[in-house]
Amino acid sequence: MKQLNRQQIMSILPKLDLISAIEDGFVQYSRGKVVVPPVGELLMDKGEVHIKYGYVTAEPYYVIKIASGFYQNPALGLSSSNGLMLLFSQQTGELVCSLLDEGYLTDVRTAIAGAICAKYLAPKSISAIGIIGTGIQARLQALYLKEVTDCRKIVVWGRNNIKAEKYQYDMQKQGFTVVISKSITELAEQANLIVSTTPATAPILKAEHIKPGTHITAVGSDTPTKQELATDLLAKADLVVADSLNQCQQRGEIFQAITSDKIAEANITELGDIIASGQGRDEEQQITIADLTGVAIQDIKIAEAVYLAS
Repeated sequence: MKQLNRQQIMSILPKLDLISAIEDGFVQYSRGKVVVPPVGELLMDKGEVHIKYGYVTAEPYYVIKIASGFYQNPALGLSSSNGLMLLFSQQTGELVCSLLDEGYLTDVRTAIAGAICAKYLAPKSISAIGIIGTGIQARLQALYLKEVTDCRKIVVWGRNNIKAEKYQYDMQKQGFTVVISKSITELAEQANLIVSTTPATAPILKAEHIKPGTHITAVGSDTPTKQELATDLLAKADLVVADSLNQCQQRGEIFQAITSDKIAEANITELGDIIASGQGRDEEQQITIADLTGVAIQDIKIAEAVYLAS
């Protein structure tokens, strides 16, 4: 049995074509070739733990992933994310590899899914990347967007101005020009590719904020109680995309909109089908939204890729 720690994993990741691997995973998922049981979940006063697991039929491994979010941790000098992934043989059930990534692979695979959404759904001409939030995912989403867009202007909004200034400083060192927005309205006026990355439980982004030709990737809402987008915004969109139709009926932005009778399940497209067809945005003036609740196929593909390259 192999064991890889966070530093070993981080040294392997730059060698991998993870966008292609995870795109392939989403396609397999939408074609019914992936077994993914319902998410296991522990919701506590100070944090949450998600257990995701599954396998691709006719492939050699299955994965069990534990990932946590404790959002008060940064005040303690700790990361808000933690966890690990376990890779097992489908043939024998033996543990093949322990990936002690401290939640890093979950953060990366989430950011890669955001880049994939932008690849197929963002407008061709991106004026600025709007980032809502200033944490780990706010950084990684922008960094992985470098793979699919030449835009290097970020407009960031966060509730804490000190954290926003730190974000600005950090991301400018990564080659971005970063403007701190005073309001969500101002951010949406300047950016036509917006990524929301917060654990909010009340809508931040509303229909009246969004101009035609904008794409939004919602990353933060991965439980039944979280919500970053107002339901009327999803109703306004020309195209609403789910990473998993099944999961999005039970959690995330689409869940909130269906529950409020703002959108119908029949009008939602799954990300794997978008990738397989190569057809996302039809017109530059469309409003498109991708709801990323995080699917175990992402964990399967990234864990397998790291293991095979180790």
